[in-house]
Amino acid sequence: MTIRSILIHPDPRLKTHCDPVTAVDDDLRVLAADMLETMYHAPGIGLAAPQVGVMRRMLVMDCVKDDGVPARPLVLINPEITWESEAHSTYEEGCLSIPEQYADVERPSEVEVSWMDLEGVAQAERFTGLWATCVQHEIDHLDGKLFIDYLKPLRRQMITRKMQKLKRERARA
Repeated sequence: MTIRSILIHPDPRLKTHCDPVTAVDDDLRVLAADMLETMYHAPGIGLAAPQVGVMRRMLVMDCVKDDGVPARPLVLINPEITWESEAHSTYEEGCLSIPEQYADVERPSEVEVSWMDLEGVAQAERFTGLWATCVQHEIDHLDGKLFIDYLKPLRRQMITRKMQKLKRERARA
């Protein structure tokens, strides 16, 4: 497994709608393993393929935070929200592509998602709480949307300027 570089906003790939995965093969399985390794190393609870420069509709997530609870890594290929609750929740969200920036985002508190797993088998699950927020955040990435797109323009511009400065500093290092 390889830890991959995570793209930092602003990068045009992070604003691009991703193509569906057409075949589950060994290359895709390697990508999934690399993405999980990258996510855990970051550390984060979710990572979408475009964040590592792969413009395909795939994401990984694991929202287990308790040390006594076994990890639950999920790989979702071509995920689609099929139902969302009328009730909403607000979580302070962050993003591995927008490091050290956080903001409250309101989303449906429950969602049902269908996807294909690494064996090519159709799956579906209802997610609640942090899992629901995470899966919606990651699916947004597949549609070229970032959590800062939910913020007021001034706040979004301020965060974007901070990320541009961070990218310049990293380029010099």
